[in-house]
Amino acid sequence: MQEKEPVIRLDNVYTAYEGADRPTLADITMSVHRGEFVIIGGPNGAGKTTLLETVNGMLTITHGTAHVSGHNVRTDGVQVRRRVAYLLQNFAFDPLTPFTVEEVVLMGRYGTVGLFRKLKEEDIAAAKHAIRLLGIEDLADRPIGQLSGGQQQKVLLAQNLARNPEVLLLDEPFSNLDMFARESINTLLSDLVAAGVTVLIVSHAFDDLPHHTVRVMVMHDGRITLDRKCAPDEVEETVRSAGRTRGHA
Repeated sequence: MQEKEPVIRLDNVYTAYEGADRPTLADITMSVHRGEFVIIGGPNGAGKTTLLETVNGMLTITHGTAHVSGHNVRTDGVQVRRRVAYLLQNFAFDPLTPFTVEEVVLMGRYGTVGLFRKLKEEDIAAAKHAIRLLGIEDLADRPIGQLSGGQQQKVLLAQNLARNPEVLLLDEPFSNLDMFARESINTLLSDLVAAGVTVLIVSHAFDDLPHHTVRVMVMHDGRITLDRKCAPDEVEETVRSAGRTRGHA
């Protein structure tokens, strides 16, 4: 049985990038509950990444209201970002970046405890646990800049998990990963959802999805044009059929 109060609630939200002459998101109304697994699909430029940035308080909301865990995204951004972890798309480190994998993962704790607070044993334990979850213990002492794109992707996911988020936002998280890594991470995401973490993923990869009901949102031109629950093996066809329907509208 779902909780009455959603973890994420957007009501008639419009957002725009600075200097834009039209809204990037238009009239977005949605509710997502604790422990839901949401795939956000649609063509390039549809507003998928913008939706994640809006939930995380990174964009100006020009109209409407957005709440995460009961906190207003526009007026209480610090509290929102303590509860939300966001994995950016195709982020890469300079080869000369000196920080080790363990140090990068530990940086995730500052979003929870505060930037200038001293890390405690529990923070170190959370980082080590996240490193174990991603199976990257053998990389812990290596400089992050010397790793492959797929390895860096795992490190950044570990950094986000170290925050123990209530909401996990992932933008194309499988782009640098091989088939085995995708399968492993989807199993991990299934466990997180079962533990009550709310997961929103922007993705074009629909294989190896968690083995439970998936909620699919399809976007076009800054609007949500389809919002439906389906089985994992129906996700790809659901997204593609929504695009075909749109093309013949």
